[in-house]
Amino acid sequence: MVQLWVNLPAAYKMSPPKYQEITKEKMGRYNLENNSGEVEVIAGNYKDVKGPASTFTPMHLYKLRLKKDANLELNFPIDYNTAMLIIEGQATINNAKVQADHFVLLKNDGEKIEVTANEEVIILVLSGEPINEPIAQYGPFLMNTWEEIEQAIDDVNSGKFGVLED
Repeated sequence: MVQLWVNLPAAYKMSPPKYQEITKEKMGRYNLENNSGEVEVIAGNYKDVKGPASTFTPMHLYKLRLKKDANLELNFPIDYNTAMLIIEGQATINNAKVQADHFVLLKNDGEKIEVTANEEVIILVLSGEPINEPIAQYGPFLMNTWEEIEQAIDDVNSGKFGVLED
């Protein structure tokens, strides 16, 4: 299981909170040629297979399950921020070997990303259009200014987000 929290553009920061439970059964699936693996699509699309997650900004979120020696080419817009988390196994990403439990932040210098599985591998792929807004962060709060952080803390302390009962 992976739990993701996604930053929102300022215009949507005060939207009602929501949780999207996206189980394996709900994900879009694309089976790769020669039974070499699959792309589970969580958000965005891959080769016309759409993921179930709703997003406020354009993004692609995949879980790759690749068998040893599988090759996969991914293409994202050049201005998207793209990263990968190697969950299990080892892969070569654009000629760099990456071990399990490593996070790779790719440069915005091309649209094509080449992935080769050096052994069976599971990779979380995150790619999205940059929001390009300032970030202020404190504890679980992510806003655009320190004043908004202070307001969020006041809102929580005054019970505006609900109260947990014993």
